[in-house]
Amino acid sequence: MRIEGYSRTAGVGGKAGASRSSASGAVFQPDMGEMPRVANARAISPTAGIDAILALQAIEDPVLKRRKTVRRGRALLDTLEAIKADLLLGRVGESRLNHLMALIGQAREQCDPELDALIDDIELRARVELAKLGQYPAF
Repeated sequence: MRIEGYSRTAGVGGKAGASRSSASGAVFQPDMGEMPRVANARAISPTAGIDAILALQAIEDPVLKRRKTVRRGRALLDTLEAIKADLLLGRVGESRLNHLMALIGQAREQCDPELDALIDDIELRARVELAKLGQYPAF
């Protein structure tokens, strides 16, 4: 299709036979009834201080803490088992030792002195094995 010229179009109009006013001359007005009054607006005051909210967030759920501790313990035991199998085969996986060191870093959150002593022994052994491989992780 080719456009040949510019011409203005006429605006859209209503039906030719329709008139704008009704026979009775009534105008539409919705029935609003009585509008309820609005009370004076007041400033919103905080219901609790931010310190209280932060304190609530800091409290750790004992059930979730136990699950997290059990999950970390199982991961630590699984890694130790894999390292034991590597030692029996005569080779030690460097990545497993690094993973063990990362798990030990997470396990330091405990408060049990016997468990801390055991973790210290495991960490020492892992550091010795890493030193044999030429890696010396920072303390």
